Amino acid sequence: MTWDLIWSSLGPILLGAVRATIPLALASFVLGLIIALLVALMRLSRNPVVSGIGRFYISIIRGTPLLVQLFVIFYGLPSIGLKLEPWPSAIIALSLNVGGYAAEVIRAAILSVPKGQWEAGHMIGMSRSLTLRRIILPQAARVSLPPLSNTFISLVKDTSLASLILVTELFREAQQIASVDGEFMTLYLEAAVVYWLICLVLSTIQSALEKRLDRYVAH
Repeated sequence: MTWDLIWSSLGPILLGAVRATIPLALASFVLGLIIALLVALMRLSRNPVVSGIGRFYISIIRGTPLLVQLFVIFYGLPSIGLKLEPWPSAIIALSLNVGGYAAEVIRAAILSVPKGQWEAGHMIGMSRSLTLRRIILPQAARVSLPPLSNTFISLVKDTSLASLILVTELFREAQQIASVDGEFMTLYLEAAVVYWLICLVLSTIQSALEKRLDRYVAH
């Protein structure tokens, strides 16, 4: 009976991963990286007000639980007239969260690029923004790949919280099946194994990318 349940439920759980968990993680990560880059540049600004706003944003995101952020957006905003559907709410919350954590990763990566690279760009007539875009950021991307990859892997697991605002992703599929069959331990363990396998695949891809990029780094 248990094995029959596992096999019969595997399809819906995997479908939830393909249809919701992975797209939700990808969309949130891409938007989160855009936010992170903007916030990182704000933190690097010589303007104390701009830098302070970036620091405050990071402090708020890092100082509050993701679950609370998710609830504020989905359940809190309607009280001030802003009602969002589950999917947009989940993407906004997860993107803002990624932005807060990844901003410091990107900032540190930019700072790790030798100052001589800025001077080299200036010497050949590049503006500061062009130097940043063509010289600094490509080098910073290699440095930031491992921690950002870890952020994405953590994000895949964090998407399970979206089930609490009715997004039918991997974990919610398991919850719905368990509520009918009553086999909560079996279904939750099955969901855990699927999350683990997804993260294992992502970790393998991460290692391959790191090895590939390492070829272009001088030792």
